[in-house]
Amino acid sequence: MDASSIRPFRIGGTWRGNASDAPHTIVSINPADGSIAATIARATSNDVDEAVALAWDAFRNKPWRKLRPDQRATTLYEIGRRLSAERESLAHLQMIDSGKPLKECLNMVDSAAGHFRYYAAVCETWQNEVTSPRGEYFSMALAEPFGVVACITPWNSPIMNEAQKAAPALAAGNAVLIKPSEETPQLALELARICLEAGLPEGLMTALPGYGEDVGAALVKHPGVRMISFTGGTDTGRTIGAIAGQRLIPVGLELGGKSPHIVFEDADFDRAVAGVMSGIFGSAGQSCVAGSRLFVQKSIYARFIKSLVEKTRALRVGLPDDPDVQMGPLISKAHRERVAGYVDLARQEGGNVLVGGAPPTDPRLQNGWFYMPTIIDGLSNNARVCQEEIFGPVLIAIPFEDEADVIAQGNDTVFGLAAGMWTSDYARAWRVARELDAGSVWINTYKQSHIATPFGGFKDSGIGREKGLHGLRLYSQIKSVYFGMHEKPMGL
Repeated sequence: MDASSIRPFRIGGTWRGNASDAPHTIVSINPADGSIAATIARATSNDVDEAVALAWDAFRNKPWRKLRPDQRATTLYEIGRRLSAERESLAHLQMIDSGKPLKECLNMVDSAAGHFRYYAAVCETWQNEVTSPRGEYFSMALAEPFGVVACITPWNSPIMNEAQKAAPALAAGNAVLIKPSEETPQLALELARICLEAGLPEGLMTALPGYGEDVGAALVKHPGVRMISFTGGTDTGRTIGAIAGQRLIPVGLELGGKSPHIVFEDADFDRAVAGVMSGIFGSAGQSCVAGSRLFVQKSIYARFIKSLVEKTRALRVGLPDDPDVQMGPLISKAHRERVAGYVDLARQEGGNVLVGGAPPTDPRLQNGWFYMPTIIDGLSNNARVCQEEIFGPVLIAIPFEDEADVIAQGNDTVFGLAAGMWTSDYARAWRVARELDAGSVWINTYKQSHIATPFGGFKDSGIGREKGLHGLRLYSQIKSVYFGMHEKPMGL
């Protein structure tokens, strides 16, 4: 391997990725054609130790956490501006790293820039609490940073997830260490570069590309890391939570989902069909909130499924740089095999594959990890494919009788990240929304996202809330300060 082709990462003023580092690399594969997107220098546990020490030095000795909120906001605004200025190149980099359609990558860079602008505004408007006295004293509740925060991000939405964690963590005054997925390591490196160029002091943002079992584990166990934020699979989240529990440090976990998407008989039919399709086939189903369990009221089930299958068959699956493409590839060959394995399992369980269920036959797509959008029915909610997260373009359709039936089936899962429904009856929508065990419920829309609205899950879908003011609170610890107003100490 030519060491000059290795993309380095930076810890402080030192670059890692010279000839001696050549054996320690990650290779990012373009999922659309199997080519090498980049070869990245890989961090080691020694690099983690150095990055944590540097982060603590920056936290303690550089002015970031002691700046006035409006001064921190100036830097956050500048990070957002620079992300927007580099929108095209960042989106292209994410496209070749992740395989997402270019138009989706452009939207995600916009979202990342929006996160920094939003938390800059929160910095300028955040108010600590003055609590009501019950004696001769004056008291306040102050939000203080933890110090060094580790943010571990997944491969499905790199730049957006990294900004969603880094922006509030920095706004709260912390130093941030990001461990991106080994599948999509490049955007975290770009974000760290942009933060430094925007004026963030050295050491307050470091990207550490590596594998979860070494770099991720080293961060989670490191005594210098005082808070952990993780987005990814539930099993890994449970392991991280157990370690955090032993260490008695706070953790934010945004984990998996098996979201129910409900269509009542009085729904706007065409809008519901379109919403169901975008809810599962957007991002090729590689979304934690994908509406992967479809519940349709029995009175319209046959007609709805027929229309859904016809429109799904017409979806344009193709190369991500095609402006007309509606669905790109899966992240890797191994992941495509996993998705295909679930479809085979559905067949074994008695399911009927109504459309899809195989890779595309288009010769232009044979070198990538594509899989056709798939709809399956004939299964009960107890089937494994209805209970386990597939994380691909696979929709399981199930009929239901009434509100009570669909609430029971919708909640019959260990997950509780999101849910959606289509109905013209807003009283019904309110009743059902309140009964569903989900952190986000969409009514006559799906996968709508708003930076100011909290996001997170119930049950095995996670702990804590990102976005909004809750996002800043996630990366802050509360300190109570009392001023005695007694004429004599303690009133004596």
